[in-house]
Amino acid sequence: MATALPGGADGREPRPSGELLTIGQVLDLLRPDFDSITIPKIRFLEDKGLIKPERTAAGYRKFSTGDVDRLRYVLTMQRDHYLPLRVIGEHLDALDRGLEPPPIEPVVPTVPTVTLSSDGLPSPESFARRDNVRLSRKELIKIAGIDEDLLASLEQFGLVTSRSGTGHFDTDALVIAQTARELANFGLEPRHLRAFRAAADREVGLVEQVVAPLARGRDAAAGARAEDAMSQIAALSVRLHATLVKAGLRRR
Repeated sequence: MATALPGGADGREPRPSGELLTIGQVLDLLRPDFDSITIPKIRFLEDKGLIKPERTAAGYRKFSTGDVDRLRYVLTMQRDHYLPLRVIGEHLDALDRGLEPPPIEPVVPTVPTVTLSSDGLPSPESFARRDNVRLSRKELIKIAGIDEDLLASLEQFGLVTSRSGTGHFDTDALVIAQTARELANFGLEPRHLRAFRAAADREVGLVEQVVAPLARGRDAAAGARAEDAMSQIAALSVRLHATLVKAGLRRR
């Protein structure tokens, strides 16, 4: 089960484990991690039997640290795994009986596997791959592990774009966002990555120039041949680019 908020982790003094809390104090503890939590929501979860706070003689709710733990578990399962309250209740029942709840399956899209050649670079099959992954802005930010500011900068410099007319992002946008996050750890900001965008655009133009005559063929297989050639040339282009960079760094 999710553990209680560590004492002092939110700037407050740790509370004795046996101290009972008012609903307002519970709200203050949970709100840093669950900004949408409200007193009516806590009461609703109590009505569903997911928590059972004590009551004073005057009818006021008093919450133990165990109640707060349960609330954290419920809110986390709702927010991160989209589990219905019925299923969360089954998990809590299992935990109450000393059992482990069933493993939580991933509920967010994962990046399709990139097919690699023996040298570890993307193969022609990877360039030919098409998937139907469509991520919302919120999903892209969460899965890529970035923040809104980084995504906005990537968009500003033309590194990431949403699909026209849908506002959704594809697998390539996700990989670019994840890579940009890792490069940011070395001090490389989106504005520094414009050179990569420019180099990629030049390579794309060259590939399209070579493939164009194939695509104009009159036979039914012309389009397929053009697609195959495009994938082959793209993979070779990436291999050449990567090797030139590696060779250049070795000479320094």
